[in-house]
Amino acid sequence: MNVFVTGSSRGLGRSIVLEYAKNGNDVVINYNNSEKEAFELKNYVENTYKVKALVIKCDISKEEEIDCMIEEIYKEFGHLDILINNASIALDQDFELKTKNDFMKTLEVNLVGTYLLSKKIGLKMLERKSGSIINISSTNGIDTTYPESIDYDASKAGVISLNHNLANYFAPYIRVNTICPGWINTDMNKDLDKEFIDKEISKILLNRFAEPEEIADLAYFLGTDKASYINDSIIRIDGGVKSV
Repeated sequence: MNVFVTGSSRGLGRSIVLEYAKNGNDVVINYNNSEKEAFELKNYVENTYKVKALVIKCDISKEEEIDCMIEEIYKEFGHLDILINNASIALDQDFELKTKNDFMKTLEVNLVGTYLLSKKIGLKMLERKSGSIINISSTNGIDTTYPESIDYDASKAGVISLNHNLANYFAPYIRVNTICPGWINTDMNKDLDKEFIDKEISKILLNRFAEPEEIADLAYFLGTDKASYINDSIIRIDGGVKSV
């Protein structure tokens, strides 16, 4: 299969690429800033797993760049079987200091970018009457809220709403599902205050953050035939949260 993972040079996206490549799938690696890491990942999966890997730079908040990226992907791969909307940003800031520009930038990447990619690639999948779209949202889009992340939380809630509309529009040919992770041990979270981390871990039944590979396993499963009857599902994966 041909698999496209946005925001896949580092963190969770990288782990998802590795999981699909390990299982013999050709992959598209997308980055915006981390060029070195993207090409290192390409070289690794091609040499280790003998699959084809394409690297493309794209800021998914810009529609013209999305259009160019999609054109290049289809020129090289012919078609896509799976789209994984993983790219996102978090511009955490004290609530009273957060600006409209912060809010809009977060929505443009996390929500509008996901919409544009899903629409444009989904319509191409619809022509083949086959495909799977997997969105990465967050428990922040369900019930885990932080005023410092109000824009991020809203964007991830929007992805969940988007999932339902996409699943209905593309039925019965394209499955659309969304994964909502809790805390993950990624670069995005490595600089959090230790006291805050300890407080968050105390809320989790498994008493730890997830490893990226654990979320990647679910993203891989949802793209396989073993998940052929899972559609329009919002799947929480957070280690269990202690009841108050």
